[in-house]
Amino acid sequence: MKFCQLVYRVKCVDPARLVTGRFSLVATGSVSCISTSCLSNARKKTSQYSSVDTEKYSSLVKSVVSLRISSQTPASLEEEDGHIYGPVVKSKPATKRSPKTPFPLVNSRTISDRIDLMSEAERGPPIRIALQRGAGRSTTPSVTRILQQTMPPDQAFYLERWKKRMIAELGEEGFKEYTLNIFRQGKQFHTALETILMAGEVPAEDAEASEAVEGYLESIQHVLQDISDVRAIESAVQHQSLGYLGLHIRQPLQVAAYIGALNNDDNYKYQVERGLIVVAYKDGTPAHPHAMTSDLCQDYWTKWLLRLEEFVEKKSTASEL
Repeated sequence: MKFCQLVYRVKCVDPARLVTGRFSLVATGSVSCISTSCLSNARKKTSQYSSVDTEKYSSLVKSVVSLRISSQTPASLEEEDGHIYGPVVKSKPATKRSPKTPFPLVNSRTISDRIDLMSEAERGPPIRIALQRGAGRSTTPSVTRILQQTMPPDQAFYLERWKKRMIAELGEEGFKEYTLNIFRQGKQFHTALETILMAGEVPAEDAEASEAVEGYLESIQHVLQDISDVRAIESAVQHQSLGYLGLHIRQPLQVAAYIGALNNDDNYKYQVERGLIVVAYKDGTPAHPHAMTSDLCQDYWTKWLLRLEEFVEKKSTASEL
């Protein structure tokens, strides 16, 4: 019934207006598709170019058409880029560098000679060997010095940019005072921490220093609860075979360097394979401990050996000039 009504409506359309009509009859008798288009009764407009003298401009048309670029292909585009930008230079895949003279992090040859079976009470207080300073100090380069002189260019750039920004905000004198305050607080915090690890309490006579680092000490309380059997505190270590020494620990590379030095220093009768870096906060926010597993220490030890080799090469080149 619906199909008949539709056909009837189509038949009633003015034949002059109907151009096409397509019907698809399916089994159900309904129309599945219909497409129509109508012509406009509007009068056709005359083109503004109909009065142009084509013969007069035929040579111009031919010259323009003859300059048309043919369709581009990937090969032609690559060739065109080669003419404009030059040949493509493919970079070599990054290769993992290895030290020229690999040296073990753990001194396995002397582990049996350094086994310390004494109880904690028999060991005595933690070792604290002072780093030689002043006129009689050793000429052996420190870990800090080696890292500073082999700093990657990008790190040096950002460090210098930070310094310039701070000087612009604080001025030369203000920046010096700011730096001194940071070192002063760091020293006070280390002193208070040493006292806690050795005696279990902060020295009462240095109330000003205690107040300055009170937040830091509160920050690390949950970490100190898991620390026991302290063997050494702010003690100098020296790697006699690789020729460097150090004292402070600030970053993973330094931790690996000091572990390697301690393991090869006859002053210490034990071996270290893992490390821990604790980031404390002045406002007392719980500190974040970052454990360095033996594998991670080994990775940073390899990086340290590369930096040490770079330092030695630079020093050798400078002495030849």
